Amino acid sequence: MIWRGAYCVATWLLLPVVFIFFGWRARREPGYARLWHERLGLIRRQDGAPIWVHAASVGEVVLIAPLVNALHARYPNCPLLITTMTPTGRVQASERFDAAGMSVCYVPLDTLGATRRFFERVRPRVGVIAETELWPNLIAAARRSKVPLALVNASLSTRSAARYSGVMLAPAMRFMLSRIAVIAAATDSHAQRFSRLGAAAGSVHVTGNLKYDVPDMDITRSRGAELRAHWQARSRPVWVAASTHAGEERLLIEAFDTLLQTHGHALMVIAPRHPQRFDAVANVLAGSGYRVARRSRSETVDETTDIVLADTLGEVPMFYAAADVVFVGGSLLPGIGGHNVIEAAALGRPLCVGPHVEEWRDVIDALEAAGGAAVCDNAPALARRVSNWLDEPDLLARAGEAAAEVAATHRGALQRSLDLIAPLIED
Repeated sequence: MIWRGAYCVATWLLLPVVFIFFGWRARREPGYARLWHERLGLIRRQDGAPIWVHAASVGEVVLIAPLVNALHARYPNCPLLITTMTPTGRVQASERFDAAGMSVCYVPLDTLGATRRFFERVRPRVGVIAETELWPNLIAAARRSKVPLALVNASLSTRSAARYSGVMLAPAMRFMLSRIAVIAAATDSHAQRFSRLGAAAGSVHVTGNLKYDVPDMDITRSRGAELRAHWQARSRPVWVAASTHAGEERLLIEAFDTLLQTHGHALMVIAPRHPQRFDAVANVLAGSGYRVARRSRSETVDETTDIVLADTLGEVPMFYAAADVVFVGGSLLPGIGGHNVIEAAALGRPLCVGPHVEEWRDVIDALEAAGGAAVCDNAPALARRVSNWLDEPDLLARAGEAAAEVAATHRGALQRSLDLIAPLIED
């Protein structure tokens, strides 16, 4: 395979460039400057043939947490190794998976040497990869080491499938997908795309979306209520805008301007998607004229605070639980395709999104049909929808109940995924 040889040479030649990039990123995210030996596959040798689970970043770590805990409960004598790609993901994984028998490290960069060293030192009995994190050398090294792989919550958008079916990428996709033992697809349409791109016959199964299988929310609801009381916001409307991207914060401020005309005491919480944008968003908010409190600095939130900048990690579910209405970002501007709306729905919070939700269209359609979500084309429409919900408490409550019901009826992917992974572990 000519493409494979060229890819291996390219990854080796680009290795210095990658580490230069890590050094540059470390100016804003110091984690990129540490533990480079793990990136090269030079990790501590693992005993006991662990179950290896890979979750690229924070979102995937949160997604995979119930599955990791279920695997740990089902196979208590089998160690677990969780790998991530980003420093924020590694921190989140270390905080979530600190039980005995669990360890965390970086996944190796996709060079021949790094992936070979990884499998020599880990010797996992199975590999479980969250969503669609596919790397040719990593998958080839797993095959050489006789490690079966499972892709869970596997998803592939129409746009990505079209790109991967092109002349340049199609051979690589066939190479990778044909070497994965189990592909647990989130929906029928995703399953069909994986099959068309070269997945092995019988390897593709529709299990549903793991994001519906959220853990018990009672603790989260309690923390949300406590946070709201701490903010002196029990009687104030609270609007949480999460997973926002560049350009969306200005549109949200515009919507907030309009909302305050009818709900003058409202409190808005903005949680940017990426930590490296926290300071930039703080600058945008500082120029808005509103009184802003930064969560990371424990700045006081009281009745005079207009906006809370939620510049922390791992707290978005708690912010949702403290909210009356939720907006999920990556959707007001084209190019992202939306983000996870299921967490807010599972907590019984009515939610808004922008029109660009290509990656979440099936979920949004179900929520919108039930009355638990609204698609808003622009900032004025967003302000109107939030205002209308806040105007009618009964309607707001019914919308939240509808969202929670949709989330509840789609659960079950966790157990179905476990049932597919179990034979790989036990064989």
